[in-house]
Amino acid sequence: MKRTMFSYTKEILERVSFDPSLFTKELKKALKVLLPYEVEQLKEWLENFTTAKPELKPCLIYVNK
Repeated sequence: MKRTMFSYTKEILERVSFDPSLFTKELKKALKVLLPYEVEQLKEWLENFTTAKPELKPCLIYVNK
């Protein structure tokens, strides 16, 4: 089964969530390649994901533009 870009993006972001600067870098890259509806899905996912990792909350500014 083919993996969607959205699923791949989530996987990468979960893997790099230990480092806020790396997380931000990967998030910016993802926003360039995801489709508009995928960006909306990512925004929702990020809001839930960053609840458990408050050090990543500043990254939300990139999806709330």
